[in-house]
Order: sequence, then structure tokens, then C-alpha cells
Amino acid sequence: MVDPSADLVVTRSLTIPQGELRWRFSASGGPGGQHANTSNTKVMLTWNVQQSAALTDAQRQRLVNELGPVVRVVVTDERSQVRNRDLALERLRDRIRGALAVRARRRPTAPTKSSIDRRLTEKRLRSERKIERRPGHDLAD
Repeated sequence: MVDPSADLVVTRSLTIPQGELRWRFSASGGPGGQHANTSNTKVMLTWNVQQSAALTDAQRQRLVNELGPVVRVVVTDERSQVRNRDLALERLRDRIRGALAVRARRRPTAPTKSSIDRRLTEKRLRSERKIERRPGHDLAD
């Protein structure tokens, strides 16, 4: 169980202070939300990337490009508000980590000899099949 009053550790270089996270709770339409005496199990967690003091300029720019100026996570999976809070923190952490990860650039490569041969063989077979379908084509040719 994640402590909701503690700061959110995303990576070694990024920890989001608890004061920057905004929590909202409401009645859930899913499990635990249909009855008259419901608890507010739906959790909405928002974090303003633009105003965060925890980010470097490079991190802020990358997050705004990937996720937008405000990151919002809504969880209604469980019947318990506590469990939904934990899930919201985990999902926020995962989204931020994913957005901050620098992906390796794809280097275009030439097709292999076998893939070229395979493509040409299939092309030749397709052509022969179409020729055989033509009217007046004699099988004795």
C-alpha cells in the first residue's frame, strides 16, 4: 500500500511533492457505487506539469510534449477508495516514467536478401495464378 501523504517517487531524479497532487473523490459508477449508501470510491488524481517545482526544464518540456500540461488519472477499478488511491498513484508514476524514457532512434535498414527473394517469389506466383484465371488460357501451354 502506497502512503498517500508521502511524496511520489517517480525516478531517482524526480520526486513529486504531495502538495502538488490534487485529489478528487466521487461516487463511482462501477463496483461499490450503485447503492444508496455509497462511499466516494472514484478517485481522480491531477498533477499540473506546467506549475511543478519538482521538474527540470528539460523534464517539463518532455512531459508537456508527451502528456500535456496537466496529467489526469481516473480510477474506479476497486470497491475501496484506499485501493483506488494506490492504483491512481501507480498509474501516474507509470505514465510519467514512460513519458520521460528516452527511446532509441530507429535506424532504417535495408531489406535482407531472403526477404527480397521471398517477396519476388510470392509476386511471381501471384502473377502466374492470375494468368491461369484468364479466359482462353489453355492448361497444355
